[in-house]
Amino acid sequence: MKIGILGAGTWGMALARMLSNSGHDVQVWSAISKEIDQMSVTRIQKNLPNMIIPEEVKFTKEIEVVCNAKDVLVFAVPSLFVRNTAKLANAYIRDGQIIVNVGKGIEAETLMTLTEVIQDELDADVKVVALAGPTHAEEVAQDMPSAIVSACKDIAVAEMVQNVFMNPYMRVYTNTDVKGVEICSALKNIIALASGISAGLGYGDNAKAALITRGLTEIERLGMKLGCLKETFSGLAGMGDLIVTATSLHSRNNRCGYLIGKGTKPLDAVKMTGMVVEGINAIPAAMSLAAKYSIDMPIVGAVDAIINHSANPKSVVTKLMGRVKKTELTKTPLEMEFETFLIKNTAIRLKGAQIMKRVITYGTFDLLHYGHINLLRRAKALGDYLIVVISSDEFNWNEKHKKCYFTYEQRKMLVESVRYVDLVIPEESWEQKRKDMHEYHIDTFVMGDDWKGKFDFLKEEGVEVVYLPRTPEISSSQIKQDLNVAGNVEKSKTNHDDIITNPGK
Repeated sequence: MKIGILGAGTWGMALARMLSNSGHDVQVWSAISKEIDQMSVTRIQKNLPNMIIPEEVKFTKEIEVVCNAKDVLVFAVPSLFVRNTAKLANAYIRDGQIIVNVGKGIEAETLMTLTEVIQDELDADVKVVALAGPTHAEEVAQDMPSAIVSACKDIAVAEMVQNVFMNPYMRVYTNTDVKGVEICSALKNIIALASGISAGLGYGDNAKAALITRGLTEIERLGMKLGCLKETFSGLAGMGDLIVTATSLHSRNNRCGYLIGKGTKPLDAVKMTGMVVEGINAIPAAMSLAAKYSIDMPIVGAVDAIINHSANPKSVVTKLMGRVKKTELTKTPLEMEFETFLIKNTAIRLKGAQIMKRVITYGTFDLLHYGHINLLRRAKALGDYLIVVISSDEFNWNEKHKKCYFTYEQRKMLVESVRYVDLVIPEESWEQKRKDMHEYHIDTFVMGDDWKGKFDFLKEEGVEVVYLPRTPEISSSQIKQDLNVAGNVEKSKTNHDDIITNPGK
């Protein structure tokens, strides 16, 4: 394939060599003319002195040339320059172009991920892939075994990029959770800074392991609020990239943090690192996202205090260690005991009689009414154990673009009180359904017939799909509409009475 790479840093050039050695026609552009001149002659990237750039790799100083007639365009520029690079390339990018972003960051002003920034600047209808994972350029440049993830909402495009980048030394996985992959990629650099600061202060492996573990929890906490998939955080872009960035000597974020822990001022530490430290660039966006979505991110906040507010690292550590006591559990012990009891009790009741048949249904269940009850009654009649999956507040807002009258916890409590229901769990993404079918050993999937045909793909998971007729004379939307009309009438009546009784008002 013909591949254009925008950016001639360590990662861009390590990929250029790898793709060229795989037989692709590779061309590299840089906004820094001096870089192009130097590498064209020496065939060496200054920060990868042991890597020889293949003669087949071509260089250009013209962005139009690198964008022209390419099967794949790779954005490999620092996060701070992604928007301007996309702006420069805009005139030369055609509809249908496949773009792979390998940079890591979140734009502080807009809180956009880098693939969103690219799409925001381009007029063409393009397919953008996020490529991320535990892949230090220094090791990829030496053909050491590595693994990475290709993420795109269009799985066919993610698989196409998988085929392009995969070789005997690089194993590529696919994912559809682009935002989750990018959130992990950006925020793990901040945790790597924390890990480096800890080492610079003289703390050991215990502290490093705690920072990595709890740091991943903070990243996941934010990602789930943004509607990302839970699996992404335990994958290559999440746990994988965090481990390598927070522990490796190749990691510029870890190295910069170490210097800061030793007493070097942040700006001086960046200069001494000699390359872009994306963790520092990511801090403002991370802090804004934490505030916007009310997410507790104490480690990220601690790094921000040290980097941007001249806080003493040892004092920050003392403050972190002295925070209010917490639990690792996402549910209370009582909730978990209750769910376990329900499952076991139903299984015991059916033991010797028949295999327990599990039914699942999904919905918002706001303003619970007899239409909902009727649906749940008929769903339960199809099996022995009914699981109801209720849309979380974040999922409703971010994906369904609607706001509920009752919160998720209130809706959950209402549905749990219905005698046909055995278990209530949250729905946090569209893609969750396939996973739920296997995790809960589902036999029958049930939805109202206004969704007819939309979930037939679940038959591929070995599940029976049933669409039940809805109770025709009632709906949540109609109730809300009627209440709104009634409220407006009452408000109008009140204003009219006020005018009659207070004509001078």
